[in-house]
Amino acid sequence: MSSTAKTFIETQLKRTGVVINGPNPWDPQVHNEALYGRLLSQGTLGLGEAYMDGWWDAEAIDQFIFRLVSAHIQDNFRPDLALIGSVLRGKLLNMQRLKVREVGEKHYDIGNELYAAMLDSRMIYSCGYWQDATTLDAAQEAKLDLICRKVGLEKGMRILDIGSGWGGFMQFAAERYGVSAVGVTISKEQAALANERTKGLPVETRLMDYQALEGKFDRIISIGMFEHVGYKNYRPYFTKARELLVDDGLMLLHSIGGHTTTSHGDPWSEKYIFPNGMLPSIAQIGTGIEKLFVMEDWHNFGADYDKTLMAWLERFEAAWPKLADQYDQRFYRMWRYYLTSFAAVFRARNIGLWQVVLSPHGVPGGYTSVR
Repeated sequence: MSSTAKTFIETQLKRTGVVINGPNPWDPQVHNEALYGRLLSQGTLGLGEAYMDGWWDAEAIDQFIFRLVSAHIQDNFRPDLALIGSVLRGKLLNMQRLKVREVGEKHYDIGNELYAAMLDSRMIYSCGYWQDATTLDAAQEAKLDLICRKVGLEKGMRILDIGSGWGGFMQFAAERYGVSAVGVTISKEQAALANERTKGLPVETRLMDYQALEGKFDRIISIGMFEHVGYKNYRPYFTKARELLVDDGLMLLHSIGGHTTTSHGDPWSEKYIFPNGMLPSIAQIGTGIEKLFVMEDWHNFGADYDKTLMAWLERFEAAWPKLADQYDQRFYRMWRYYLTSFAAVFRARNIGLWQVVLSPHGVPGGYTSVR
């Protein structure tokens, strides 16, 4: 089995320019020959777990994964048990509502020190906007200002941030545009630090599910949260947003998006990084907003996520000596694999980063796109 599996995998890799135990930064160095059988039986879950277990290494994991993804090598593998299980869970269950707080507990609550070390000074955990930026802080400031300009923030407006993280966007909007804001998160660690960081501003972060919100807001922003909603809940999500938005308001949805409609996520990412996460497609968002919103603008700058993730990786690597006492070596390898593999998929343009501007009835006279 192992020799047959190795031959098959070597054949697949040949057209990608990847050589097992080769001399290039993207060539994997295999330390355990059982890897090949594991890849055939466990797919992407097996590839990621094998790296975490030390079965293989690569100097540049991002370049290795980029070559695999660009060649669509996964299309030549049979569906594995982990993938089948992910598909079935997505079809039969609504995990995003059954376990609303799971992603908060397993991902966002693993340590504010980790995120403070990895992210920019405002702790923005989403794609930066690198059009005119050369540093991570500048890219994130540019992204925040882009959002404010897209929704036409004005002094005195009341803003809702669905999935507000550590409060960075609300802090920026309150300081630069004179608005008040309410944010919601399901992460205890995020809520506590966000309220501490925004003291003295007309900003409040609530630890709650967005579906429990009440009131009216002039603008609604949602940055990097929609990936946790789940396809069965897209319609209820937009219905709730419409209920909370004033009739002449605007909503901006900032989300990673997939080019193919699916009902599940990636098995490795679901298990280790974003439990129950899945990427929406254009079609799913379109169905979700139908008769609720008018789509005013759709902006894809997914290539910028490659730069953002690699900047996070650089900061994470630099901070690791100070973080090592809080996490083990397997976590280090898991986190490194997460950042590099995600960067590779964005680099290959297999997924995008979308900012979608929505209005309840259409902006009178038309909406002017902002870049």
